[in-house]
Amino acid sequence: MLNIEKYGAIDIGSNAIRLLIVSVIERKEQPTLFKKTSLVRVPIRLGAEVFLDGKISEASAHRMVDAIQAFKLLMKTHNIKRFKACATSAMREASNGPQIAKSIKEQSGIAINIIDGKDEAKIIASTDLKNLIQADKVFLYVDVGGGSTELTVFANGENISSQSFKLGTVRLLEGLVDENVWTDMETWIKRETKDFRKISLIGSGGNINTIFKKSGKKLGKPLSYFYLSSYYELIKSLSYEERITELDMNPDRADVVIPATRIYLSAMKWSKAKNVFVPKIGLSDGIVRSLYNEKVAAHTQIKD
Repeated sequence: MLNIEKYGAIDIGSNAIRLLIVSVIERKEQPTLFKKTSLVRVPIRLGAEVFLDGKISEASAHRMVDAIQAFKLLMKTHNIKRFKACATSAMREASNGPQIAKSIKEQSGIAINIIDGKDEAKIIASTDLKNLIQADKVFLYVDVGGGSTELTVFANGENISSQSFKLGTVRLLEGLVDENVWTDMETWIKRETKDFRKISLIGSGGNINTIFKKSGKKLGKPLSYFYLSSYYELIKSLSYEERITELDMNPDRADVVIPATRIYLSAMKWSKAKNVFVPKIGLSDGIVRSLYNEKVAAHTQIKD
């Protein structure tokens, strides 16, 4: 007998706002399945104005309200049982972020949780990511967003260390990243990985997912440093328009993909990683998994 419920996760990022709907399938005496049912992505680039002006514009705030209200209707139509909305660096750094979150709650009834980099990394780590972390291997997990990059070193099956850097694709496009940030990230990666002989990367984020999809690789197979560096040279050689028409990229992906690839390549170089695994997970997946874990914990407490 299966127990099937749908969960919703809203991710308000620096480059886009997403709604992920997942069917959570509970099976008797077998692992629970998480099947992605729908993903809606609205390209509201909050980071472009927040990182420049320190706040979200009135026009973007209106678009956010419209998007969240649309997401609410979609979740109602899908008969969502549990949901949560989280916002990352753009909302976190916007001087009017809390005010806009309050406005969204008043107009849509949906509460926005503005989380920090460590919480973001923790939520993502609750996903199927742990199934990749074999006890006998070392991984550097790299999540590249529009406003920040989250890094975590896994060794012996455990989280050894983690750090968030204000090094994101939208910041780089706007020329808002000081060279010292690159230096700090290089120093951190080299220091935290120097005691390990062989390291692989785990990459997450919309850009690495796009690159992986276009590679034609099967899920579970890694991209090599050589492949990623060759792809980097290719996209740099093409104009913005050519990346849209010749590589079939979305307009809001065709510009950020270059700085994102640079970040992944830098992380591979500094950690001496030769391969990057792309499990196609992100904050939205982590939100769903954390909601399910909360449900299980609550039921366990009731039984106790």
